[in-house]
Amino acid sequence: MLGTAAAVLFFIAFLISAADIATNQAFSSGNVMLLGLTLLALHVAGIGAGWRPGRSRRR
Repeated sequence: MLGTAAAVLFFIAFLISAADIATNQAFSSGNVMLLGLTLLALHVAGIGAGWRPGRSRRR
Protein backbone atom coordinates (compact mmCIF):
# COMPACT_ATOMS: atom_id res chain seq x y z
CA MET A 1 0.00 0.00 0.00
CA LEU A 2 2.80 2.41 0.83
CA GLY A 3 4.49 1.64 -2.47
CA THR A 4 1.34 2.67 -4.33
CA ALA A 5 1.10 5.88 -2.34
CA ALA A 6 4.75 6.61 -3.13
CA ALA A 7 4.09 6.09 -6.85
CA VAL A 8 1.16 8.51 -6.72
CA LEU A 9 3.28 11.13 -4.95
CA PHE A 10 6.06 10.71 -7.53
CA PHE A 11 3.52 11.24 -10.31
CA ILE A 12 2.17 14.37 -8.62
CA ALA A 13 5.73 15.68 -8.19
CA PHE A 14 6.37 15.01 -11.88
CA LEU A 15 3.21 16.88 -12.90
CA ILE A 16 4.12 19.86 -10.72
CA SER A 17 7.60 19.94 -12.24
CA ALA A 18 6.61 19.28 -15.86
CA ALA A 19 3.69 21.69 -15.95
CA ASP A 20 5.63 24.32 -14.00
CA ILE A 21 2.68 24.79 -11.64
CA ALA A 22 3.18 27.52 -9.09
CA THR A 23 2.61 26.12 -5.60
CA ASN A 24 3.47 27.26 -2.11
CA GLN A 25 6.61 25.96 -0.40
CA ALA A 26 4.84 23.06 1.32
CA PHE A 27 3.71 21.48 -1.96
CA SER A 28 6.75 22.12 -4.12
CA SER A 29 7.94 19.38 -6.43
CA GLY A 30 10.94 18.57 -4.26
CA ASN A 31 8.90 18.26 -1.07
CA VAL A 32 6.34 15.96 -2.68
CA MET A 33 9.18 13.85 -4.06
CA LEU A 34 10.75 13.59 -0.59
CA LEU A 35 7.41 12.43 0.84
CA GLY A 36 7.29 9.79 -1.88
CA LEU A 37 10.81 8.66 -1.05
CA THR A 38 9.88 8.41 2.62
CA LEU A 39 6.88 6.23 1.82
CA LEU A 40 8.99 4.11 -0.51
CA ALA A 41 11.61 3.61 2.20
CA LEU A 42 8.91 2.58 4.68
CA HIS A 43 7.51 0.15 2.12
CA VAL A 44 10.92 -1.42 1.50
CA ALA A 45 11.50 -1.66 5.27
CA GLY A 46 8.29 -3.67 5.60
CA ILE A 47 6.22 -1.07 7.43
CA GLY A 48 2.57 -1.32 6.41
CA ALA A 49 2.94 -4.75 4.85
CA GLY A 50 0.10 -7.22 5.19
CA TRP A 51 2.30 -10.16 6.22
CA ARG A 52 3.71 -10.31 9.74
CA PRO A 53 6.22 -12.97 10.79
CA GLY A 54 5.19 -15.30 13.57
CA ARG A 55 1.50 -14.87 12.99
CA SER A 56 0.75 -18.30 11.57
CA ARG A 57 -1.83 -20.65 13.10
CA ARG A 58 -0.84 -24.21 13.85
CA ARG A 59 -3.33 -26.89 14.63
